[in-house]
Amino acid sequence: MGREMGILLTFHSISETKSGRLLKFGKMYGRKASELVKEFASSEPGQLCTFNNDLFAQVLEECDGHFLHLQPLMRKIQEHENKWKDKGRSEDEMGISEDERSKSEAEKLVIQTALKSDQFGALVHHLSLVRNKRCLMAYVYNRAEVIRSLGWMVDSVLPEEIEEKLSSNEKEYFKNHVGTLQSYMSELDLHLTVDTVPPKDPYIKVRVLDDIGEVALSDQVANLARHAIMFLRRTDAEQYITQVVFSLCLQQQIS
Repeated sequence: MGREMGILLTFHSISETKSGRLLKFGKMYGRKASELVKEFASSEPGQLCTFNNDLFAQVLEECDGHFLHLQPLMRKIQEHENKWKDKGRSEDEMGISEDERSKSEAEKLVIQTALKSDQFGALVHHLSLVRNKRCLMAYVYNRAEVIRSLGWMVDSVLPEEIEEKLSSNEKEYFKNHVGTLQSYMSELDLHLTVDTVPPKDPYIKVRVLDDIGEVALSDQVANLARHAIMFLRRTDAEQYITQVVFSLCLQQQIS
């Protein structure tokens, strides 16, 4: 891992000049992808920050750049290897003088130097591409885990303050996940998102935070007036508690 990090943090650029190959160092690969992962890691557990479309797109653009650099390097590596093999076969098939052998060794050294240089460049771009891919997948997967957990805590509609943090693909993912979950619960005729922990009492004490008006519950029609404190069936109250938009708050101890 240390060797990989050392390679990834160094920009390898090869430019053809009249004097030969010039290595330039300076730019750091993988930094943007690392920032993306750190951004998610800095969030509170179970919480989401706004999807960073700009940084995500920059990492994808960097991946495209690595791929475009990698293709010609792989072709050049193959060409150098073929030249090396041809030189070796030529020396074996015909007898050559000492001067010709020295010249051939010098040519082989040039080929070997170019081969190693291109191999190093290809390795840098390959490892950078793989690391960027892993960071992108970690970012998307961990956000998806939080989104899946929301499907068990809220109903089919996300609170606005959470929805605005999701990308369009994440919104579609949540919609499909909740749809699948609700379809499964409908087949079982069982609400799995209610009482994930077995309750001690089927009724719960709640405080109403806003005027909601009359609501038809499973066993009564209740007038949910602001600041009212009442006992409701847990199955009736749970949907209002988990969806903050309904402005109901659970109070375990109310004096």
